[in-house]
Amino acid sequence: MQRFTTDGVELEYEVRGDGEPVVLIHAGVVADFFAPLMDRSELDGYRLVRYHRAGYAGSGPGNGVDIGRHAAHCQALLRHLGIERAHLVGHSSSANMAIQVALDHPATVRSLSLLEMALLAVPSAPFAAEAIGQYRSGDRPTAVDTWMRGVCGPEYREVLDDALPGAFDQAVADADTFFAGELPALRAWPFGAEEAARVIQPALVVLGGRSNEVNITFAQRNELLLSWLPNAEPFVLKDATHLLQVQDPAGMARGLAAFLARHPVQP
Repeated sequence: MQRFTTDGVELEYEVRGDGEPVVLIHAGVVADFFAPLMDRSELDGYRLVRYHRAGYAGSGPGNGVDIGRHAAHCQALLRHLGIERAHLVGHSSSANMAIQVALDHPATVRSLSLLEMALLAVPSAPFAAEAIGQYRSGDRPTAVDTWMRGVCGPEYREVLDDALPGAFDQAVADADTFFAGELPALRAWPFGAEEAARVIQPALVVLGGRSNEVNITFAQRNELLLSWLPNAEPFVLKDATHLLQVQDPAGMARGLAAFLARHPVQP
């Protein structure tokens, strides 16, 4: 991966393909959540950009980096690559960051794809408090496992290990970033109907077809986001949980490609 520095933090990134730029911003916990999309033929004709956010994998530390600063890092990466306008794809907590880029730099963002956004207007399920308690007691592996079971279901480890070997161990190494930094930043992030009304870009609001079997909050957040965003389009990825593009990269790539084609950077 290549590297650049912004805000005093070195970030690693990779770019593949040519065409309209599509920036993939990974969710919390697993730094390589979007790696399965980088080689999908369904996204041929697009310039795919993914990076490791501050505090994840080989990027610099993320201590004290809130949602606004994560969004600023994304914007800085676009400038570094000479990208004036792009499609942003965010998964879970990074969908919040993609929205913040759209709020802070609306001319930069052509479209948003929001994969099960962490919309805390709908509170998290009880597993979250359990995982946080385990982290605070010093048991990082159990905390990561509890969290992943709570958002992705009891079979997540098999899927993750098959698609992204070593991802769980990396998630344990990055646990401080997620539990001590990212979760408090999400709780402090102000976003409701008023802020959502300012997000005028086309937005693909994605829900896993099996996510409700794991946690009903996914459906509740999905409905709320669809009602708040002025130009929202729903997309359900059949037979997927919160792992989405890890479980079904072909289906997720097809859904993204169809949405991006409807909203080209240069209409």
